[in-house]
Formats: sequence, C-alpha cells, structure tokens
Amino acid sequence: MKLSKFKFTLPESLLAERPAEEREEARLMVLHRETGEIEHKKFKDVIDYFDDGDLMVMNDTKVFPARMYGNKEKTGARIEVFLLRELNRESLLWDVLVDPARKIRIGNKLYFGDDDLVAEEIDNTTSRGRTLRFLFDGSYEDFKATIEKLGETPIPKYIKREVEPEDAERYQTVYAKNEGAVAAPTAGLHFSKHLLKRFEIKGIDFAYLTLHVGLGTFRSVEVEDLTKHKMDSEEIHIPEQCVEQVNTAKKEKRRICAVGTTSMRVLESSVSTDGYLKPFDGWTNKFIFPPFDFNLANCMITNFHTPESTLLMMTAAFGGYDLVMKAYKAAIKEKYRFYTYGDAMLII
Repeated sequence: MKLSKFKFTLPESLLAERPAEEREEARLMVLHRETGEIEHKKFKDVIDYFDDGDLMVMNDTKVFPARMYGNKEKTGARIEVFLLRELNRESLLWDVLVDPARKIRIGNKLYFGDDDLVAEEIDNTTSRGRTLRFLFDGSYEDFKATIEKLGETPIPKYIKREVEPEDAERYQTVYAKNEGAVAAPTAGLHFSKHLLKRFEIKGIDFAYLTLHVGLGTFRSVEVEDLTKHKMDSEEIHIPEQCVEQVNTAKKEKRRICAVGTTSMRVLESSVSTDGYLKPFDGWTNKFIFPPFDFNLANCMITNFHTPESTLLMMTAAFGGYDLVMKAYKAAIKEKYRFYTYGDAMLII
C-alpha cells in the first residue's frame, strides 16, 4: 500500500485544542465492518456494544512531564528540552530532543529553574536528538521530584495554546499506572471512573498491558512504499495475567477490544505461531498497515488521526481501507474533532 492513499484534507478547525467537557461526553462514531453501517453516538454509549464476559485491553502507561525549558550557559538562550527516555539511571543519562537544536553542541551546559538542575550535552543522536547527562546532587527520588516540578505536561505541538493546569489530569488516562510515556494513549482518555464502574457492573473485564508511547508513534512517514518505513522502537510489557485473560477470551470466542492503537500494537507484537498471546518485556517496532491479519482483538476503540499517519494506517488495516476512509469523510462533514483531545471511533 502507498502513502498517498492516506492523504486527505483535514480542516485545521477540526484539530481539538481542548478535551470534551467530560471525558465520556466526547462523540463516538461506530463502524460496523460487516454491514458498512456508520452510527453517530456519544462515547458513554460505547457500553451498549459490550456484554458480560467481553474483554477490554487497556494500555496503563503513565505520561510524565517530559517538556522542560532551560537556559544555555553564557548566552542564556532559552532551550526547550523534551525528555524521550532514560538511558542510564545511575549516570542520569537521557535521550532528549532540543529546540532550537543548532544552538546546542557537545560540552554545552543547560540550567533549569533557579539552577535547581544542570545538564551537559555529551552526544548528538539525530538532527534534533541529543544525549544529556544531568548533574544533580541528591537521591534519584529527589531528581525525579525536581523533573516533576520543572517539567510540564507534554501536550502535542499542534495545540497552540499554553499548557494549562487541567492538562496534567486530562492528558492522562484515569487508569494510568506505569510511568514512562511522553504522549498519552489517547483512546483511553475517554474513559471516566464512572464509565469504568458501569462496565464492571455489566460484567465486562479489563486486561492491562503497557506501551510507553514515544515520539516514534507520531513521526511522519517519508516513503511512498510503506514496506520501507521503519517505526521507532517503543518499550512494552505484557504481564502473565493479561496473557491469561486474552487467551481465555479468545478460546471462548468472546469479544476482545483493543483500547487504542498502542494496545493493538502490543497485542500483535507478541503472538505465538498458533495465534495466542505470549508474555513479553522489551521493545517493539511493529508497523501495521493494510493488508494485515489481526490475531487477537476483534474490535478496537481509537481516536481520529491525521492524514498519512501510522495510526490512520493501522485503523484502516483493522476497519478495512474503504470503510475507514469513507468514515473519515463523514467525520469531516459532521465536524468530529480530530487528534489527541478529539473524538473516538469504535470499530466492531
């Protein structure tokens, strides 16, 4: 499949700047793969499509305040530092993106806050990528507390407004547990505690796995032939309990719903030859695009994605290219809200 097949014109006004007033009040488009029917609902109506014994597979990663602003030594130039991942805990080494990149070279120091924290660049990785060593006197817990204090919620760059206090809560799922993501698994943002309780009362089960969302998920595809695109690796964890729940549900032919493209990627990253899930701790660079045979989940909840994104490609692989692109036309006509803080789609 070609990149150009995923091109469409998305009006900028449909990029959601803020979340819905209440999590479950976002809109929901329901796609029926067998009939091609498209329904327009509220997200809270999602419960009507599930029954006792169905399984929701959720990504319990937790976003940390990954965006920081420092000042370069001598010049005082303001530099944005986006923490990507910790490379070495003892040495406080981190992979980061810096902006503007041209102003930072190996050996340069950056000062954060009232000099609460100092970092030195020790390596260049990609065009904007750097390796920083943080210079900090104190325990690791104190270091993390300082990052929490100085960092801000890493809402996406397309959102032109300043970060607001409510973003700390709304750019996080209510079931977030394992810290390590620099972006939220957005489909899960629509679940409120109240809605989860209603699912529980109806007898619907939950299985949790982890994918620490990195910027690779959002990196643009720059090759027309999708087979030549390489995804950045992201860290995943599939615990034994999740494996048991998913495999039992599959054997009993129950509904298994992947909540978000991240959950779907994790499920498809560790499948045995007979089509069952295996426990796994490590990294995945799985890239899913049409055509693709899915092994485990038979329905998926996802947000509305931007043109030519890998997330749209996975959605089209699962929902069927023609139906998904038809649904996206309808979404634009009906003024659904797109991207991180946008509306949701259920594919069944």
